[in-house]
Amino acid sequence: MLKRFGFIITATLCATLFSSSAYALDLDENTRSVPLDQSGTTVVLTPEQVKRGKRLFNASCGSCHVGGLTKTNPNLGLEPDALSLATPPRDNINALIDYLKDPKSYDGLESIAEVHPSIKSADIFPKMRSLNDEDLFAIGGHILLQPKLSAEKWGGGKIYY
Repeated sequence: MLKRFGFIITATLCATLFSSSAYALDLDENTRSVPLDQSGTTVVLTPEQVKRGKRLFNASCGSCHVGGLTKTNPNLGLEPDALSLATPPRDNINALIDYLKDPKSYDGLESIAEVHPSIKSADIFPKMRSLNDEDLFAIGGHILLQPKLSAEKWGGGKIYY
């Protein structure tokens, strides 16, 4: 019985790993194109960045931001409108990287590094210690890619999650 149970777990894990690889490869360049900076420059994420961003987001951010919602404030998610209305706007990869390094309140007036995981507060949030700029880039790409894949479900936590 244990041997059969182990086989089922292994098969499920393999299916999950292969489906996420196929998922990233199936996305065309237009879908993988996301805003890089405030000037409107875009970047096409590689399939590897898509996979990496998903994995890192789920491991580092997913406990509070599952489905793009914000558990501590369900009225404010990671959907494009909310990101674009923040001060400064957080609707591009470079802005999200800045935020993940040193988070500020939605109005941009106060540091919230002591309550939000960030590179600045890595001593408080150990998951942030091993993240480098490439990792932050992939996480930012994941956040900006999800609205294209999940539409209104991304950030619509009150309704969908």
